Amino acid sequence: VQRIANMGQTSPEIIEEVERGLEGRMSSVMSQSFENAGGIGAVAEMLNVSDRATERTLLENLTQEDPELVEEIRRLMFVFEDIGKFNDKDMQTVLKGVENSQWATALKGASIDLKEKVFGNMSQRAVEMLKEEMEYMGAVKLSLVEAKQQEIVDIVRGLEDSGAIELNAGEEEELV
Repeated sequence: VQRIANMGQTSPEIIEEVERGLEGRMSSVMSQSFENAGGIGAVAEMLNVSDRATERTLLENLTQEDPELVEEIRRLMFVFEDIGKFNDKDMQTVLKGVENSQWATALKGASIDLKEKVFGNMSQRAVEMLKEEMEYMGAVKLSLVEAKQQEIVDIVRGLEDSGAIELNAGEEEELV
């Protein structure tokens, strides 16, 4: 610790030491039984609020050790494509909370089904404007697309927290 204070900046060795410590703690947490309090659901929630790069790295590393566990975690996570499962009422609530420029970038990497769900809940004029904006942008870096998708996921989670929408309502309503 004194060595760090004297240097005024952190040396690569110190960074590696901290990294090893974090890896050790993460591996011990991951190796504990996921049936304990929190379990897989807690891991999915943590990954939902982390950035995409962290999420991808952790899941890729965990896949090498336990691919079945990773699949269970992924099933519990809310991801951008899950927006396509919303009923029309919730979709319109989400549309009100998200800027067109965010949709334009985020939909660049979306499935046709999700695009159709978004477009189907907009006025024809709004759809035309959004498609025009998407076309005008041209090619966009994947990292930017993922960042915008995560922004929208964060907005959706905020809407859920406030009670404006329910993330699992679409499937339940179809069954009733």
